Amino acid sequence: MADATGAAAAEPKNIGETSETGEGGVRRRDFINIAAVSAAGVGGAAVLYPLISQMAPSADVLAESTTEVDVSAIEPGQAIKAVFRKQPLFVRRLTPKEIEEANAVPLSALRDPETLAERTKDGHLDMLVTMGVCTHLGCVPLGAAEGENKGEFGGYFCPCHGSSYDTAARIRKGPAPTNLVVPDYVFSSDTTITVG
Repeated sequence: MADATGAAAAEPKNIGETSETGEGGVRRRDFINIAAVSAAGVGGAAVLYPLISQMAPSADVLAESTTEVDVSAIEPGQAIKAVFRKQPLFVRRLTPKEIEEANAVPLSALRDPETLAERTKDGHLDMLVTMGVCTHLGCVPLGAAEGENKGEFGGYFCPCHGSSYDTAARIRKGPAPTNLVVPDYVFSSDTTITVG
């Protein structure tokens, strides 16, 4: 009787069924798991791709990400206004006197200490490029156009709250906490700068 019971326990219950630990069952289960995870991954990617790609900047935004400015026509003592990322950009060619005045100011006298050399590019000490936005509340300072008030320090003057900047566009008087911002730019040629 013991032999009949032992033999019955060793036989599979149904014909064609494999045991849980059998090699065929593990492979089948692994394949199903891999297929399910792969399908979920492809489906997730199909859902996420449009969401992520719509956050990329459009062509018109990419076009505005850099601005080229021809500086060949700017005479010493003259400034021009340009637009960079929908904000005013001031480009000024300093005179030797303005350079001398900027270099004569001790850094200890400045609220936001920076030398003129730190605010310009090597070999182009006479070309000052700054954003035309006052660092107090975002007004546009005067001093870039011909005949505008340059303030008592000869640079820029903000008419909103009276901030005065020197010839290196450094804050000297008024509520503005920092100097006018110098954006990232390079001289792409001797007569052209690329901002951004």
